[in-house]
Amino acid sequence: MTDMLDIFWHDDVLTHDTGYGSFDGPRSPLLAVQMRHPENPERVSNMKSMLERGSVASRLAWHGGRHASEAEVLRFHTAEHWASLVAADRSGRHFGRTTLLGKGALGAVLAAAGTAATAIQSVCDTGRPAMALVRPPGHHAAPEMVDGYCFVNNIGVAIEAARATRGLKRFAVIDWDVHHGNGTQTGFYARSDVLTISLHMDHGSWGPSHPETGRVDELGEGAGRGFNLNLPLALGAGDRTYHAVFDRVVAPAVRAFAPDLIIIANGQDASQFDPNGRQSVTMKGFHGLGSRARALAAELTGGRLLLVQEGGYSEAYSAFCLNATVEGVLGLPATLGEDMAFLPDSEARMAIDLGLLEAELKAAGVTGLA
Repeated sequence: MTDMLDIFWHDDVLTHDTGYGSFDGPRSPLLAVQMRHPENPERVSNMKSMLERGSVASRLAWHGGRHASEAEVLRFHTAEHWASLVAADRSGRHFGRTTLLGKGALGAVLAAAGTAATAIQSVCDTGRPAMALVRPPGHHAAPEMVDGYCFVNNIGVAIEAARATRGLKRFAVIDWDVHHGNGTQTGFYARSDVLTISLHMDHGSWGPSHPETGRVDELGEGAGRGFNLNLPLALGAGDRTYHAVFDRVVAPAVRAFAPDLIIIANGQDASQFDPNGRQSVTMKGFHGLGSRARALAAELTGGRLLLVQEGGYSEAYSAFCLNATVEGVLGLPATLGEDMAFLPDSEARMAIDLGLLEAELKAAGVTGLA
């Protein structure tokens, strides 16, 4: 399986300046060298550079993105949410301590959303897999809420664009970003036409902007009951656990749902080197996730697969992990040597993690596990 992957990019995603500070708060007078905010332009610049120069370069077809329109954003978000972003764009605003929209930065937000929408339309038209390499990320943004560096839900906008312009009906979202995809969950929580699955570090709610817990009992409501699947994983879960959970829980759920198109919320922040997460997924682990996603899309959707970039805040290692993911998606062998996977990844640890998760799922009434 060594065909091409379409990559969609817009330069405006680099214009969102999150600044410097102590981790992701304000500048500290105690530090001689200030830190970049984790969600910075450099991280995706490195990702783009890696894809252009690395082992997958000859298998990528690059395409331009675009800005989303107000109407496209309003298919997922409320008018009040949109108005708050427009107002913030005029003078800048901190939506909480860690999430800043600078003056004039709404263009970057719209470039991310519109590029994701363009990428999904391409998948619908060509049947080929595609990736939207975008920032700021989007999976924490709910219809009425900014959260966790996210202002507009890029995947939500993309799904609604495909539904409105291409006529697809059923979508499965697999979110392997290290954090709970709460905004995507909330946006589709009462719907049965979008299956949302989130594998994430078990971090729970982090306050008013993220009231969702990410626990297994958040299954959806009304018509959407049973169409949201949360898979909280213990701190430090590594390659074996992520692959086993994909094989035993994620893949069976997606098969039962039978989507028209599969979307990956493609974060690389589940590595041991990420400042915002402490899982132990390596380059090899991301390669395995990429290959599993492509195989599942080939089996169920005729190959219709979209990857939308989310987190990944280690400015160097995230780029290597993205390259490994893309190698997996393309059916290529892993070519970059892994000399940074220091933490153990044992079969025994995987069995414990998987056993505890499956017990929680069964207790919550989730069926159909492999």
